[in-house]
Amino acid sequence: MTINPKTLEKLRLLINEETEYRSGPQLVAFFNSFGFNDTYASGFPSRKDFTDEKLNKLNGTADLDKTIKYLFSPINFIGRFKELDGFITEFNQYLIFDGWEIFRKNKDIFFKKAGEIDFEEDQQKPDLTETEFLNREFKEIEIEKIGLDGTITEILKIRIEEIKKCLGSNAPLSVIFMCGSSLEGILLGVAMKKPKEFNSANSSPKNQDGKVKPLYEWTLNDLINVTYEIGLLKEDVKKFSHSLRDFRNYIHPYQQLSSGFSPDKHTAKISWQVLKTSIYQLGK
Repeated sequence: MTINPKTLEKLRLLINEETEYRSGPQLVAFFNSFGFNDTYASGFPSRKDFTDEKLNKLNGTADLDKTIKYLFSPINFIGRFKELDGFITEFNQYLIFDGWEIFRKNKDIFFKKAGEIDFEEDQQKPDLTETEFLNREFKEIEIEKIGLDGTITEILKIRIEEIKKCLGSNAPLSVIFMCGSSLEGILLGVAMKKPKEFNSANSSPKNQDGKVKPLYEWTLNDLINVTYEIGLLKEDVKKFSHSLRDFRNYIHPYQQLSSGFSPDKHTAKISWQVLKTSIYQLGK
């Protein structure tokens, strides 16, 4: 299969962060499954450049088909099948211009020839770009509107003021920790007010026996996915929250080293914007 540069760009986003955040070592392991023999070491390129290079080499070969099928393989989305189907629908908006569509039938992924594109039908709003997301402006965010317990609301307000100080002091790792933990606390508070809705969601995390985990065992990733599924958060938060979802993994230096995560001011700004946007949407 050969796909155009715009489709390749979307595929790179899906691999690097949208389906899950993949660090440098994880990306090496991912592409080595398709015939490459790379290692992660000093001088490794940016995640974006590395994935672009690999996809350009795979483009036009049978291994590109295998890469796409593996990316969307349902075994990688256990407990998240609704989310998987959303990713497939989104990717097909690009792939259809290459004459193909993918679809899921139970546990298998297939390709089929695409039909004609109907440009007359109601078009969806184009994907929000990172720049557009960062350029959104909010009036003073009002966490009180979410309706959490008064005591926890006061603690969160103090944290938000501290985040602003860290942004002004160029302390990106501190911003990510504070934004991640604050968002986790907010979403946990919302979940505790709506336990039935959260526990019955398709993407709620399950134990091996199939029972939903207690809310206090949910990760930030779990909370974001379920809050999005039940309609309290929108696609933009889910799309740009990749820098926050694994914030706990960066607390210990060796975990940060193994993940290949190097936060910068840009990552901190995205994290802060995700937190502000979440508070705004939950308050509405």
